[in-house]
Amino acid sequence: MNFISHLARATRLHDSLLCVGLDPEPSKFPGAWKGDAGRIFEFCCAIVDATKDVVCAFKPQIAYFAAHRAEAQLEELMAYMKRTAPDVPVILDAKRGDIGSTAEQYAREAFERYQADAVTLSPFMGFDTIEPYLRWPDKGVILLCRTSNPGGNDWQMQRLADVPGQPRLFERLAELAQTEWNRNGQIGLVVGATYPEEIAKVRALAPTLPLLIPGVGAQGGDAEATVRAGLSTDASGQITGPIVVNSSRAVLYASSGADFAAAARRVALATRAQLNAARRG
Repeated sequence: MNFISHLARATRLHDSLLCVGLDPEPSKFPGAWKGDAGRIFEFCCAIVDATKDVVCAFKPQIAYFAAHRAEAQLEELMAYMKRTAPDVPVILDAKRGDIGSTAEQYAREAFERYQADAVTLSPFMGFDTIEPYLRWPDKGVILLCRTSNPGGNDWQMQRLADVPGQPRLFERLAELAQTEWNRNGQIGLVVGATYPEEIAKVRALAPTLPLLIPGVGAQGGDAEATVRAGLSTDASGQITGPIVVNSSRAVLYASSGADFAAAARRVALATRAQLNAARRG
């Protein structure tokens, strides 16, 4: 099963547009675990166990592991999710972006070492930074397009004078991702929930691509506006343009007590319900 079909199946099976981001910060761990980087695996496993039937994807952010010399724990976690939540695709949030043999090694890292189903990439250096990842035909490649941070305006909103119509950079990227770059149907796009108007523009240019949408929850993105702008369905209600709405801190740190996993589940359920209400409203 390739990433796109895996995602579609999880969305149907769990009736969910929600992705839980796994961004472990030991300083925020509960109780006696607080500050203990050796507990990253256990903490993330507890979150996975509490939410695996509520989500359409998990998204571990590699920097939160690497900063604590916890890459081995990330490997364990990826294997754990494959065993205990096989229906849920895992997106490795790495935002890699390099050319040639270096890109090949990053692809091996994501897909062989960590066994990710998809990986996030920065397309700033062009298609030859993306092509090595496309050699894994069952894997997904999710490109930064219109990000949720204010500094995204520095480049993403600039107009391209050499392209007919002078589209903004993010608009041109969405068009390429939907068409000539998407040779094997593997590409998705990252679009921040803090810019629903731009989500709608990306969806118009890339009508079938999965959109990974961070920024709902602690970052303040509007869940209803996100769903209205990004999700596409046909006349029967079947999803034709999927979205993967990520929430990290709001779920992970819903409680600092021993009930942290139960609290995470409550927030995940509430967020899923909010997204589904917008979807069906």
